[in-house]
Amino acid sequence: MICKISLMSGGFKQNEILSKKVNTIYELMKKQLSKQTHYDFGMRAIKSVLNSSARLKREMGDMDEITVMIKAIRDMNLPKFVAEDVILFDNLFIDLFPDCEEPENDNDALQIEIEEALMRHGLQLNENLVVKIMQLYESNVTRHGNMLVGLTMSGKTTAWQILIEALNKLSEAEKKENKKGDAADMKFKPVKHDLINPKAINIDELYGYFDDQPQPQWVDGILSTVLKRICLEKTEMRWMILDGPVDTLWIESMNSVLDDSKLLT
Repeated sequence: MICKISLMSGGFKQNEILSKKVNTIYELMKKQLSKQTHYDFGMRAIKSVLNSSARLKREMGDMDEITVMIKAIRDMNLPKFVAEDVILFDNLFIDLFPDCEEPENDNDALQIEIEEALMRHGLQLNENLVVKIMQLYESNVTRHGNMLVGLTMSGKTTAWQILIEALNKLSEAEKKENKKGDAADMKFKPVKHDLINPKAINIDELYGYFDDQPQPQWVDGILSTVLKRICLEKTEMRWMILDGPVDTLWIESMNSVLDDSKLLT
């Protein structure tokens, strides 16, 4: 019922059929895919797919509704699957959407730029790394917070660094082509990033704390101070990157910040 109402408010005419399909595929993924700590197939995950499908429908009004839904589900789930689950996920998809083909991504320019950036850094054109960088871009378009999880030396830092370089090169080229164009209308916006190691400081310095003086006063943490500064710039994308080992102390508070409410509770 929640799926149906959300799809209806997103302008989907086939809301009855699609809501059942969304519900079914999440039930099947929960039961049949491997158990990984970063997998989540609950209501929050379904809600983000519904939001993404509504955004895609607005952007691609002429695309078939079932194709829009396929793209939303794949974009929101594929990046987080481990290799053996991708094949199983594809089979579930074929069973549920038998006659529909996966929509093609129109980001060839970005892929070419990513490959050129890798070569500039003397790195091998590893197909898996290119796919992961493309998926990071897709995830970044659909979510306001992302987490790269993997073993040490598996290319997480390289992925975001190469993506930033590729996006900046593409935005420069776009600016030269449309000299009078507004930066806000550009397909690829330039990216500036602020890098923080969350383990280099204690939790109070990261998030802020109440000073225990006679009159308790709130002292801003590094995150809120950086965020206040970067939120003033509208035209370019600003990324705040926390690059460091994950532990329950700092990531637990980050979970509530990255929720739909975007509030630190």
